Amino acid sequence: MIKIKTDDQATPVGEQDNSATISLAAFSDQKSPLDELVREGARRMLQAAIDAFVAQHQDRRDEQGRRLVIKNGSLPQREILTGAGAIPVTQGRVRDNTTDPQQRVSFTPSVLPTYLRKTAAIEELIPWLYLKGVSTGDFGEALQSLVGEKAAGLSANVVVRLKEQWGAEYDEWSKRDLSDKHYVYVWADGIHAKVRLEDDANKKQCLLVLMGATADGQKELIAVLDGYRESEQSWHELLIDLKQRGLAMAPKIAVGDGALGFWAALRKVFPETQEQRCWVHKTANVLNKLPKSVQPKAKADLHEIWQAETKQTAEKSFDEFLEKYKAKYSAACECLRKDRDVLLTFYDFPAEHWGHLRTTNPIESTFATIRLRHRRTKGNGTRRASLTMMFKLAQSAAKKWRRLNCCEKLSLVLEGRSFQDGILQGKAA
Repeated sequence: MIKIKTDDQATPVGEQDNSATISLAAFSDQKSPLDELVREGARRMLQAAIDAFVAQHQDRRDEQGRRLVIKNGSLPQREILTGAGAIPVTQGRVRDNTTDPQQRVSFTPSVLPTYLRKTAAIEELIPWLYLKGVSTGDFGEALQSLVGEKAAGLSANVVVRLKEQWGAEYDEWSKRDLSDKHYVYVWADGIHAKVRLEDDANKKQCLLVLMGATADGQKELIAVLDGYRESEQSWHELLIDLKQRGLAMAPKIAVGDGALGFWAALRKVFPETQEQRCWVHKTANVLNKLPKSVQPKAKADLHEIWQAETKQTAEKSFDEFLEKYKAKYSAACECLRKDRDVLLTFYDFPAEHWGHLRTTNPIESTFATIRLRHRRTKGNGTRRASLTMMFKLAQSAAKKWRRLNCCEKLSLVLEGRSFQDGILQGKAA
């Protein structure tokens, strides 16, 4: 257990004490009641975890009835940097007197690993601060304001080392085996970022991003790659790499912006995958070719297309839009007309999934933070930094990605069942 004691308290003589002790003297500085409440909650979580460990081994005794698992002094006090500030912890050293070494247990609770110095919340806070535009030199001050003076040790050099570690994690992740993966739906997009390059300081980097939904409806980041613009060749290399790492089964549908070289590459690597253009991108592209005075009404008319209950109704609204605007705004109409077939593909999939399939928003929402970082810093370091930052951001964002609506219907899609206007039809194809 963890004991919370003051300086005038001591462990009675002869009492076994399998505990980690937190001294309140360390908190003698003035803190708000809310700060103490948060820290008390953290202490109680540690206490509950260690209590469970002690209870698990309390029946281990020798022939004389003496406990085999006993305390043998204490480990040096250390401070754990948490989101509630620095918590000083003195953990008891535990000895197991069992004769057989193979049956001995060690006191290493997962809540308090041996070399833990900062919690996962702090690890996630560092890339978040970096992505929000805080420079490495200001990390110490920023973290001190958030979690207290003990964060001063997280200097710029520490952040640089962490960035190197993230790069190694990205390298390992980008080579992982995909033979056990099958992505039913995929979303593709690219983000252009200005980086500092030796050959051309004004050249922009393009990060190619592919996200997928697994058979159980869970969204996953599939790939992040540094490409040349959004060219067919760059996307082809990405898709071929996925195949070589075991991704053999083609997605049922891919969603993306019509300007991507992704489509030409997809038709070569996974020709059976159906295509769906992103309505958010298409709406923006069409409106850009219209006067501002016309845009509100045109936007409402576009919504009438992709929000229609049936494909037939959507086709009718599509024709009405072209008839209404073609005389004065032919460029806008042509922009819409050229992708007509692949703008309405989602009607051939479960209606519960339409909200996921009409847009690349799962990727766009993640990109927003990257774009913010680049705007604030006027160029986010090197290509390598951009790649690793996107990777770390996605790792953090993935924890909040929710499953697809009515994900059980993905099994029907995998079986080849037919859907008309989002409603299941007949038997498997």
